[in-house]
Amino acid sequence: MSSHQPTGNTENEGNQLFPVFLKLDQLHVLLVGGGVIGLEKITAILNNSPATKITLVARQVLPEITELKNKLKKLTILEKEFEVSDLDNKDLVIAATGNRLVSELIRKEASVRKILINVADTPDLCDFYLGSIVKKGDLKIAISTNGKSPTLAKRLKEIFNEELQGDDIQSTLDSLNEFRNHLKGDFAKKLKQLNDITSALNDKNKEEGK
Repeated sequence: MSSHQPTGNTENEGNQLFPVFLKLDQLHVLLVGGGVIGLEKITAILNNSPATKITLVARQVLPEITELKNKLKKLTILEKEFEVSDLDNKDLVIAATGNRLVSELIRKEASVRKILINVADTPDLCDFYLGSIVKKGDLKIAISTNGKSPTLAKRLKEIFNEELQGDDIQSTLDSLNEFRNHLKGDFAKKLKQLNDITSALNDKNKEEGK
């Protein structure tokens, strides 16, 4: 059997989430909830994709969220109860209400419309999770514990932030990108050259760490 083929036995293989990086600035996100949880989610979006178009629906909205309108130019705040019509023309939904019954309603209606949804702190209602994120220039690392321990994910984020030096990482990325743009040959040859260079960088880091 080829090593690239599925084994067919995945029940005990741990975290089976498939990581992706979304171009949120090309999507319209519905965020339901204007409290502390909503603030956490909208801040995460601001820190990673500030050009995202967001419609926030909530009866009450924290002043801290309202103040973010200056940084999130495409943020629309509707101070009202959630209505099914709020899902119209949305690409992604984040439910941050803290109310299980309301979240179940939002999930049900989102599923009917084939819209993926994240329900804060409720893994069984989620189509996707919002992981802890490490950002160093163009390098971005998302950390997932399969919804089991957000606290551990946040701690790992702290460790990566402490260990990775942003300026060094960005300089390396820029150099590799410039090198890649000047490579000649087919895909396999280019890949080998890039692997050789990154392997050398790894060996250098190991030597410096001794």
